[in-house]
Amino acid sequence: MKEFFEVLRRYVAPYKGYLLGSLLFNILSAVLNVFSFVTLMPMLKILFRIDTQTYVFMAWDAADKSFKDVLVNNMYYYTQTWMGEFGASTTLLFLGLFLITATLLKTSTYFASAAIMVPMRTGIVRDIRNSVYHKITELPLSFFSEERKGDIIARMSGDVNEIENSITGSLEMLVKNPILILCYLGVLVYTSWQLTLFTVLVLPLLIWAMSTIGRKLKAKSLAAQNKWSETMAQLEETLGGMRIVKAFTAEQKMRNRFENVTDDYRRLTNKVSIRQASAHPVSEFLGTVLIVIVLWYGGTLILDGENPPIDAPQFIFYMVILYSIIQPLKDFSKASYNIPKGMASVERVNKILNAENTIVETSAPKEVKKLEKEILFRNVSFSYNGRQQVLQDINLRVGKGRTVALVGQSGSGKSTLVDLLPRYHDVTSGEILIDGIDVKDFRLKGLRGLIGNVNQDAILFNDSFFNNIAFGVENATMEQVVEAAKIANAHDFIMESEQGYDTNVGDRGCRLSGGQRQRISIARAILKNPDILILDEATSALDTESERLVQEALERLMKTRTTIAIAHRLSTIKNADEICVLYEGKIVERGTHDELIALNGYYKRLNDMQQL
Repeated sequence: MKEFFEVLRRYVAPYKGYLLGSLLFNILSAVLNVFSFVTLMPMLKILFRIDTQTYVFMAWDAADKSFKDVLVNNMYYYTQTWMGEFGASTTLLFLGLFLITATLLKTSTYFASAAIMVPMRTGIVRDIRNSVYHKITELPLSFFSEERKGDIIARMSGDVNEIENSITGSLEMLVKNPILILCYLGVLVYTSWQLTLFTVLVLPLLIWAMSTIGRKLKAKSLAAQNKWSETMAQLEETLGGMRIVKAFTAEQKMRNRFENVTDDYRRLTNKVSIRQASAHPVSEFLGTVLIVIVLWYGGTLILDGENPPIDAPQFIFYMVILYSIIQPLKDFSKASYNIPKGMASVERVNKILNAENTIVETSAPKEVKKLEKEILFRNVSFSYNGRQQVLQDINLRVGKGRTVALVGQSGSGKSTLVDLLPRYHDVTSGEILIDGIDVKDFRLKGLRGLIGNVNQDAILFNDSFFNNIAFGVENATMEQVVEAAKIANAHDFIMESEQGYDTNVGDRGCRLSGGQRQRISIARAILKNPDILILDEATSALDTESERLVQEALERLMKTRTTIAIAHRLSTIKNADEICVLYEGKIVERGTHDELIALNGYYKRLNDMQQL
């Protein structure tokens, strides 16, 4: 329960006004509920002539009488007066109207107590979703290399829905039921403390029996939610790799994998649901047992005692209130099942919310507006896992306005090296300096705003051409977007589409060719107008015609900018000011194209193989 109250502390605080309102209406509902029973029972005794005593009006400030005695006496007096004036039938009608009014007030306050909790419930769920999304956008790329996208989606959807259904759904019960129980319990003690003491001694056995059934629910729910995440991960992998699935005619294999996962999820869900379904019948049975035990004990006191502590009408009233207290106890038992089930989802959501963000700013980060002199990699080493070095002792200077190219085998550390500059990862040792200041000392937003990226896999969003090009640039005008598209050789094919710049490009740009996607990506970088440009194999996956158009756009983009280019096609970086050859995380050669050819080393072999 400690975890449950921690969730409440974190998310309920902004909605304490709703909570107090619900608390107030629940108190009114409980008082009105009891009041209708308290007033109705004695008046019915007079009406049906069970009590034949004659009553006279008693002053409300009578010194020798308690308020309860005065209230009961005067209620009896008015009932007898009405019967004398209007007759028994009309008096019964009055009592019925009184009961209707009391019930209307009671149900209205009950509705108000439930309705006022709705904005609180939906607000908490919205806040959790927003917190998870914000955390996802803050976490470093290393987190997502270890987690499956389908699993993250499952936590965002299924687990948050489970929190809403289980925990926030139980919140109303936890606000209402203690009030009802305390109110009813007070009435029971007031009516007969002897019977109430006996009831309280029996009640813990009832609560213990209900709690034992729900004890293992959290573990089973956690296993079921993990299996649901695996189901979503399988679906996400299938959708992302559908072309390969069909190319290798592996549809049946993928179906079998998915069916195995869904069968396991069904099996675990069955166990959770069956255990949860047992809550109502068990609580119903145990509640009946409690009523029977109290009925036997109270009946024994009345039938066998010469001077019983409670008379028969009071005992009937006592049993009505006792039966009323059973429903809140049942709701408590239901909450004792739902909350552990929801806490399993909270545990999975907290894995994201509590994930450590290793990319942090200093307490007083410096602002960076533009590159003045140079970028310097000084003795830079990096490891993803702390054991195997991906980069070792890299020293590299990139002067302002110069183009430095990185070449080498796949896995030699080229992409990792450029990822260190915008702090997608932090160096294990050494430092990266911009104009003599460590990148760790800059504000992240300013540092990354200084850098533009064009990657091999052009990442576009399911939005219009305009919004994809203007992505990340606030208040971009149509004129600016069109100008960027023209420089990137993208304007013509955009205008040929059905709605021009308002045309949707599809999921990840699926409606465009590879060259078109790349040119939209370049237009986005042009509009951002960065001082530093990172090109990560921007033309390696293109055909000759597309490569020519993209290369023209890149050359326009690279003018007056400091560029670090990763290339497999050496023809695209022949004119670079410096070419660095990486091999197994180290720079083994560096120089211009002609100088490296003259060395007759690793670069020369790469060049010869490509020409061949």
